[in-house]
Amino acid sequence: MRQLSLFEAEEYYEFPKEILEYRENFLDNEEANQLKDHLLKTAPWEQRTQKMYDKTVITPRLTAWYVDQNKSDESADSNTVKTNTWTPELLSLKERIEKEFGYRFNGVLLNLYRDKNDSVAWHRDKESRYGKRPVIASVSLGQTRNFDFRKKDHHQSKYSLPLPNGSLLIMKGDLQENWEHRIAKSTIPMKERINLTFRLINNQLSK
Repeated sequence: MRQLSLFEAEEYYEFPKEILEYRENFLDNEEANQLKDHLLKTAPWEQRTQKMYDKTVITPRLTAWYVDQNKSDESADSNTVKTNTWTPELLSLKERIEKEFGYRFNGVLLNLYRDKNDSVAWHRDKESRYGKRPVIASVSLGQTRNFDFRKKDHHQSKYSLPLPNGSLLIMKGDLQENWEHRIAKSTIPMKERINLTFRLINNQLSK
């Protein structure tokens, strides 16, 4: 798998800025570490189950959802996911991204990768509740993990981008249509990493 240098190295595939924006030091180390430590202690982390073919498996990571009060999100098996209202810290970060990049979000999914064994499998964020061409802003806190991409219809085309503490990656345009992504298990020890993916959820549920 090729190590990716976004928008720079001529020998690698260059993801166009119409589908990816990247800011390595969106949060400085101190700010990122403070937010990571706060979320580790205060987020209502859950380990969920999901359907994989004909089996129900436990997801190899912990998650927590925060959304606007009139929004919800649903899992692949149509069970409503427990959601939480915005905390001041998460709301401030959401508004900062919106102001700087001009997007709008009403929910954030937190993923906690506890060690080298936690992961997320190849997938595309193609659920109808996110719209046809979703914009997802991904903030990484803590341990650097590789974010892998591969072409949906040509799995040999694989690229890997290390996402360090405080980095911001915005996925948009046709990325979810043509590319899959994952966080793979690691063969070397890994410390905790929290990933925050800010999204615009389209479904409206009455409370």
